[in-house]
Amino acid sequence: MSVELITVLLFGSMVVGLVLGLPLAFVLGGLAVVFTYFLWGPPALYMIASRTFGGMMVFILVATPLFIFMANMLEKSGVADDLYDTMHHWLGGLRGGLAMGTVGICVIFAAMAGISGAATVSMGLIALPAMLRRGYNKSIAVGSIMSGGALGILIPPSVTMIFIALISEQSVGKLFMGGVFPGILLATLFIIYIAIRCLFQPHLGPPLPREQRAPLREKVIALRALIIPGLLVFMVLGTMFLGVTTPTEAAALGAVGSIISAAVYRRLKWSLFKEACYRTFSLTIMVTWIYYGALCFTSLYAAIGAADLVAELLVAVPGGRWGIIITMQLIFLVLGCFLDPLGIIMICLPLFVPIVASLGFDLVWFSVLFVINMEMAYLTPPFGFNLFYMKGVAPKEVTMGDIYRSIAPFVLLQLTGLILVMIFPKIILWLPSLMIRKVA
Repeated sequence: MSVELITVLLFGSMVVGLVLGLPLAFVLGGLAVVFTYFLWGPPALYMIASRTFGGMMVFILVATPLFIFMANMLEKSGVADDLYDTMHHWLGGLRGGLAMGTVGICVIFAAMAGISGAATVSMGLIALPAMLRRGYNKSIAVGSIMSGGALGILIPPSVTMIFIALISEQSVGKLFMGGVFPGILLATLFIIYIAIRCLFQPHLGPPLPREQRAPLREKVIALRALIIPGLLVFMVLGTMFLGVTTPTEAAALGAVGSIISAAVYRRLKWSLFKEACYRTFSLTIMVTWIYYGALCFTSLYAAIGAADLVAELLVAVPGGRWGIIITMQLIFLVLGCFLDPLGIIMICLPLFVPIVASLGFDLVWFSVLFVINMEMAYLTPPFGFNLFYMKGVAPKEVTMGDIYRSIAPFVLLQLTGLILVMIFPKIILWLPSLMIRKVA
């Protein structure tokens, strides 16, 4: 049976399984088992077991539940409430100030948590009702939260980057540092857009009346809310950048820091700790099963010689090596509308990374481009995760139509950021080049 026919059958079966509503992990893993059996017979099934066991032995995976636990603790610890109060005091008097400040809070949350859902849910519960009460346009309010929340997979620490590092055999620390400036760039683009839009259309984000604005003394006092987030960011990112800790050790520090944070805010209760553990267990199991299923799927696809087929198809793309990179980005963009980012990582990167390396591109640069593309996937319909996170926490007057309409300008800004970092790769590569790198 030819590689081309197997490819059509394999991916056709995957699409059918997903359309039927089957879990991605079981679709990928099940297809790997079925196709392996019929292509090479029962003895070849040992390859499935061997590949899965090998995937279990990767030490860096320990960081995944730790970062997820940290995000769950911070979501309920009270940090977001204090950050919102600070932003309200300092930026509430500006046109669109609450939306701009919300993006800023999402940046801080992203630098503490590592997943998108934490900031999206927290700000959806805290900032969205406050902005709507003050007459903010639904599109500006909802779009700022969802786009800011999506930064959680780009600004380190990022659970997504851990799996990318596993597949592409890169330093997790360098990937983390490579996401810092692109994340700041995207947040800046969001803020500039909100500021310009509200400047010319003040009704979209009206400023607080003068009598409701806080005096300078209250503003200064409110800044103390930045102390704990600042310490957490240093514990996780600062120690990695200085070469003091591995990513896994930094994740452990962050998990401990989130517990201390909840204690400082007097939210540390057994019920909160238990809920955070349960949610961490649930999310980690989901992510891990997708990882194992996709690992078997990509191993099967590589074993039939698909890498050569993919390379031949991409080499035929016009535009030379840049044409190939742009084509890859378009593939990621389309897949992001329908698949889980982890599934895309596991299906595409094992095939694309060797090609990118052979073309002479830096793999850290390419990996961060991929993450920006997956950030867009969190916002693009029909299956963008942040769309459903937002619907789950938004007030009743915010419809799914409002949510879909709000994301268009922010996706275009993400695309602009992607183009900028493609043209100016130093935006990604400068900070990793400065790392005091003792560990991967």
